[in-house]
Order: sequence, then structure tokens, then C-alpha cells
Amino acid sequence: MSAVVPSAEAAAATGALRVGPAMLARGAATGPLAGTVTVTKDLFDVAGQRIAAGNPDWLADAEVATRNAAAVQRWVDAGASVVGISHTDELAFSLSGTNVHYGTPRNPHDPDRIPGGSSSGSAAAVAAGLVDYALATDTGGSTRVPASYCGIFGIRTTHGRVPTAGLVPLVPRFDTVGVLAATGEDLERATRVLLGSAPTPDVARAVPRIVLARDVLALADPDTADAVAAAVDRLAEQLGAERTLVDLAGPETLGRWRSAFMARQLPEIWRTHGAWVTAREPSFGPGITARMNDARNAPTDAMHLADEARDEILARLAEILPQGAVLAFAAASGPAPLIDLDAAAKGSLRGRTIAMTCIAGLAGLPAVSLPLAEVDGLPVGVCLVGRPGDDELLLAAARSADALTRGRASSAVPAATA
Repeated sequence: MSAVVPSAEAAAATGALRVGPAMLARGAATGPLAGTVTVTKDLFDVAGQRIAAGNPDWLADAEVATRNAAAVQRWVDAGASVVGISHTDELAFSLSGTNVHYGTPRNPHDPDRIPGGSSSGSAAAVAAGLVDYALATDTGGSTRVPASYCGIFGIRTTHGRVPTAGLVPLVPRFDTVGVLAATGEDLERATRVLLGSAPTPDVARAVPRIVLARDVLALADPDTADAVAAAVDRLAEQLGAERTLVDLAGPETLGRWRSAFMARQLPEIWRTHGAWVTAREPSFGPGITARMNDARNAPTDAMHLADEARDEILARLAEILPQGAVLAFAAASGPAPLIDLDAAAKGSLRGRTIAMTCIAGLAGLPAVSLPLAEVDGLPVGVCLVGRPGDDELLLAAARSADALTRGRASSAVPAATA
């Protein structure tokens, strides 16, 4: 089976790609992904291409990559062909997906709403059916949030399980490789290649319990919280799992964990990119400019708080999650907001969403967003979080969730020929 490059018209309609559609890297003739096509986030090296990281000044300074990033190469070796490089927020430093330089990829559920970031182009490409799965990253929610907003599946892998060689970093302490996909089956198949693990069809039956974190869920809008809680009940029935309620930490501790995340994120971003920003004085959009100035001025004496929060989270999960159980709450604080939402409202949504997404980031945990809920006709993701290394468990749960998604069917490897 030969990989088919999407049409230029279809790609243009999504606004998802900076490069392509074109055959950028042809996949191996055989393998679990043979005959499929994918796009990679504009942070991963693709041989023969220059990476922009969402910013034209970065692109101007970039050298042509001589080899594929490690994650890209694993997919190519497994048969996937890379047919595009997808848009991202500038330096991946946002959750919105709006980019003043390259535009905003289209959210197919409502073009007046953001697709979510920073893996905006990858999410838009999958949601529009351009590709079945795409490469992403997740530092503070950059896979899970666009998955939720665009109504697709997305996983943040356990920190360190998938190599990040050839990836433009943001916060190495939190950065992970992510995958976005149209179905749970696609998500499992593509992610297992990155993890280097073989399918285990019965693993979903090993999920004995879904633990709904009501204090984390309370960070979401009330209608979102209600929709997610109902979706968790349906998922528990599908998996044959017990559903229980807990308070993970309480509002005060959740707020402290968010502050600990920011206390590490901002100064580490400046350590990563500060020298380039100072020397280059790049053109950033207003939101990125403000956040980069925050990073420039962030103190470093509180960075250790992230490690303390990590230890607290892991200890708490050891108390409430028996072997094979998963934690559940919303993947974002609400549906995708309008592109022209005022700054104050955007800030509130972002703050509450980060308070949820940072839990996995701080502790290096795998987390998956499942498109199982909706509010006023807009998708909202159910987030499942596992212990470190529970990626395969979450993938199996995602595959089982295919049966609950309306109007969806497990995709097969395309049979068309080029």
C-alpha cells in the first residue's frame, strides 16, 4: 500500500500546515503504520526541512535538518509517511493555537473558536480528516487541550518514555511527546510505535476503577463538569470498571501546585530561549511577548517547588489509585473559546485549565483526552491520568472509548494507491 498525499485544497481548508502537503519523508514499505500519512508539529526535525517553531525569526535562523527527530524516525521506520509540518504557537508557549504570523488553524466544530495549542495544526489536521494521526508535544497541556477543543483523541506520554532528540524544547523538565488521533484505535497504534510496545488486546479489562477527582473537576465550568462526570460514568460502564469519587488535594493545594508549575516553567523557558530572545529580539505576538517578559523576570529561587509538588502528587496517587486504576477529570475548563474572547476571560479559562493540566506535567504522568462529552454541541475531553508508565493502559481505555464516540468508526489503514 502506498501513502497518498492529501490534496492542496483539503490542506488549505484546514489552515493546519506551514509546509506541505508534500512527501517530506516516505515511510517504510512494511510495519504497523505502513500506507498511512501523518503530519508533525513544527518543533520536530524533518530531514531536508527548516523548523520554524511558530516564529519566522526562528525559521530565518534555523539550519536545514540533516536527520529526522527521534520520534519522527520511529514513525517513518514503522511505515508512516510525513506529508506536512503543522503550525504551532510561537515556541509552543501558549494553549490557544492563534499565531499572529501564520494564522489560526481551523477548528472544524466552529471556525470562530480557537483550535487550542500549542499543537494547533496537528489537532486541526486530524479533526478535519486530513490525516488519521499527528505528532504533537505536551508541556502544560499542549496535546490534551487541542484534543479537547477539536473533539479528537490525544495522549501525553510519560515524561522520558519517548526520546525528545531533534525536538525544539520549551521546558525540558515538563516537555513530552504527544500524539493526536481521530480514533482510539489510531491513537493506540501510532503511540505504541513511539513507546516501542506491542499491542495487548485484553489490557482494558485490567482497569478496575476510574477515580473521578471532584475538586479538579470543579475547576471547570459547571456545565462542562456535569458533562464530563456523565461521560465518565458511561466510560466506566463500557470498561466494566468501578467509578469512585475523591478529592485529590483540595482547592488550596491545587492552586499551590499550579503556582509551583509556573515557578519552574517560566525561569526554565528563559534558560532555554533567553539568550536567543535577547540577541535576536524576535517579533512575537502580544500574548507571547507578555509571557516571555514574565519568563525573563521570573525568579529562580522557587523552582524547587515543582519537585516538591511532584512528590506530593505521586504520593497521593499511590494512596487513591490501585494497580490499573486511573484518575479522571476534564481535559480543559470548558469548550473551545471564541477567537475574539476578551483578554480577561481568556486569562481565567487559561488559568483554570493549567491548574488541571499541570498535575500530569508536574509529576511526569501519562494523560489521555477522550472526546466523550459535549456542551452546547461543542466537544469537551475527558482526561484520564495514570501512574508513570501506564501509557498502554490509557491507550487501551482510549481504544475501548471508540464504542462511545458518536459517528465514529475505527479507521483502517488506507488502501488507496498513489
